[in-house]
Amino acid sequence: MRSITCSRCGREIDARQPQCMWCGAPRPSFGARVRDMLRGGLDAGFVVQGIIAANVVFYLLSLLVSGRRGFDMNPLSFLSPDQNSLLLLGATGTIPVLELGRVWSLISANYLHGGLLHILFNMMALRQIGPWVSAEFGASRMFVIYTLSGVAGYVASFFAGIPFTIGASASVCGLIGALYYFGKSRGGNYGAAVSREVSGWLISLVLFGLIMPGINNWGHGGGVVGGVVLAKLLGYQEGSRENSAHRLLALICLVATVAVLCYAAYFSLAYRFS
Repeated sequence: MRSITCSRCGREIDARQPQCMWCGAPRPSFGARVRDMLRGGLDAGFVVQGIIAANVVFYLLSLLVSGRRGFDMNPLSFLSPDQNSLLLLGATGTIPVLELGRVWSLISANYLHGGLLHILFNMMALRQIGPWVSAEFGASRMFVIYTLSGVAGYVASFFAGIPFTIGASASVCGLIGALYYFGKSRGGNYGAAVSREVSGWLISLVLFGLIMPGINNWGHGGGVVGGVVLAKLLGYQEGSRENSAHRLLALICLVATVAVLCYAAYFSLAYRFS
């Protein structure tokens, strides 16, 4: 169950209910929930759902902008936007960054996908891992790790000479790296169990990257390392609770992400329909 704070009595209530079960006040509006997040930190369910929604919106937008028509029945390329639409919407790599000066694409590329299976697998992984990281680190730190480890993965790709790359997997790998650090740092039976499970994911990532063509292993590796480093720098809930500095950093990441995505959407639509 996802909970929100009642604007009148301040108690936690079920986000699905139309009114507070304690005082009868109507469910807080979207604007009130945003203000509540800025004061008391981000809501974990809201963050994960927001990231998934943004990815889905940009995937649909890439299909709209794409010049590709008809259906490719190959499951790996089914409902795939063309490369030009992905470039317009903010794919990253050496070509966009060096030749077009699009440093901001280090953020936008995390919200683009090359096909239906691509986005489906990444969002399923995020839906499983995101709430777990939020539980151990807090939602604000989770969003910071998601954003900055994705950037770290694409910076690694850039220095590796990858010309063109997209996908949320660098950010998702950052969350995996954060959980790996948490398990090793915490120790005990629970920490060991976390480490074992996450180690299995890391081994699967390596094997998948070796078997499947076109996988950006530099992005995955950079994301994992970025997640480990950020987890160490930011700390986790058992060691130190989220504070105003974490919330401010999350707000900066949110504003930067929204600004970049809005610019990419406006630019691509203006170019496509001009």
